This record gives sequence, structure tokens and C-alpha cells, in this order.
Amino acid sequence: MKIPYNTLYIYYLEGQVKYRKDLGFGENFIGNWQEEDSSFLFFDSPADDDVQNLLEKQPHLILADSYNMDYEEWQGGIDPFIEIGSFIVYPPWNDIDNNIDKEHNQIPIILDPGVVFGTGTHFTTKDCLEAIEIACYSYNIKTASDLGSGTGLLSLAAAKSGIDKVIAVDFNFLAAKTTYNNILLNNFENRIISVQGLAQDFICRPVDLLITNIHYDVMKDIIAVKEFLNTKVFILSGLLRSQFREVLYQLSKYPVKIIKTWEGDGIWHTVLGEVAQ
Repeated sequence: MKIPYNTLYIYYLEGQVKYRKDLGFGENFIGNWQEEDSSFLFFDSPADDDVQNLLEKQPHLILADSYNMDYEEWQGGIDPFIEIGSFIVYPPWNDIDNNIDKEHNQIPIILDPGVVFGTGTHFTTKDCLEAIEIACYSYNIKTASDLGSGTGLLSLAAAKSGIDKVIAVDFNFLAAKTTYNNILLNNFENRIISVQGLAQDFICRPVDLLITNIHYDVMKDIIAVKEFLNTKVFILSGLLRSQFREVLYQLSKYPVKIIKTWEGDGIWHTVLGEVAQ
């Protein structure tokens, strides 16, 4: 298997694309990354005509800019494999069987990030993977929720660590689609489900392990509701220094115990804690 795309053609639009059957995109369309007030359309070949056709059908959209770049440039480089704790993460186009230390129970995870960020190199991802290892070693965990799943890496790590049922939730359709593709690559379709939706809508589901590597604006809503305590163990990540302090203050009001905290590059913070049962 080879790298999925040689060159990416990216169209940055102001406004959100309304999905319709008559968009007219061909097989070169990869997907749409939507933010609150913008859309990024990805193609693997030039699509000026397709985008112009879209602008005519949906006049609320404005083409702000367009780019083309190598796939590895977009992802900031793709390592042949990344070793994080017991995990070894690698893309499907790299055969690394000889690099896996089976004698020491190294856990392989196949990860195709597509055009979604999250290959395992960020401090918060690495710290979350370590937190998952600690949680699964120390507690009897059978179910987990991964809110803000991105590429699905943390969900895969949870399943690889022995968790029976994992729900991976991301608001962005392209992220949920990427997670689903990685579920299939790792043969975990019977243990992980990928859902597009708001993280806040899934906090009421009781699980043994809650994983949230997500924007603070979403996280503060998650930990503010009583259903947050419907878990045994929680991992909160993606926090800047001031946000980390706010989260610790909120947690101090609850019957919880902080097991460990991480600080990456002096900027990013992660919290592992348990809820008193």
C-alpha cells in the first residue's frame, strides 16, 4: 500500500457547505473539514470547475483561497512508525513487522490519518496514550467513550488495551469517517463504533473510562454537568495552562481523586483521575 495522496488540492470557503445530492463532486473529492464559519474542501486533483459549480448552487459560500501541497507537507511529515509507551503507531503503507517487539508485548496500531490531524506526535496525544495504559492496568475497565476522537487513535489504543466496547464521537463528519476507516484497518468494528455528533450529547452515557482530548470550550461544558461523574476513570486533555487550572478548580468540587497530571512542552496539560464510587 502506498501513501494515499501525492498532492492535496484544498479550497478554503467562507461559510458551511450544505450537503446535497447534486453537488457534482467526482471521485477526486476526499472530504470536507467544517469549522463554525468555514469549510475546507479536499481533492486529490484540481477541482476548480467543481468548486465553481458549488459556488453557483450555494451563493452564500465565498472562495477565500486555494492551496496545493504534498500530503506529507499537509500532515507535517509522516513517520514510518511512532513508539509511545507500549504502543507502536504506523500508517498502513509502511510494513514494520520487523520493528515490533513481540517479546515485550508491544502493541501495534495501524493509523491512516487521511487529511485529519492526529498522527500521535502531539504532546496531548502521547500523554493520553500513557494515561490509557495506566488506567487499563490499574482498573477493571470494560467500556469507554472517546469524545473528540479525531483520527480515532485513542479509541484504538483503548480497544487494544483490552476495553470491550468503545464509542468514538466527533462533531466533524470527516473525522468520524476517518475514525471508522481506522476501525476497519484494525479489525475492531465489533468493539468500536464511530459516531458524528456533539460530545456534550454523549456525556450522559455511563462508561468505565471517559477520554476527552478536546477544545476547552467543549470540555468545560462536559465537566460542568452531574453526568460527568457517571464514570470510574477520566482523562481530560488538550488544556492550556490557565484552562488546566480552571479544570482542577472545577474537579475540586467533586468526589474525585487526581491520579496523575502531565505537562507537555510547558504548554499542554493532561489529567488522569478517578471518581469515588
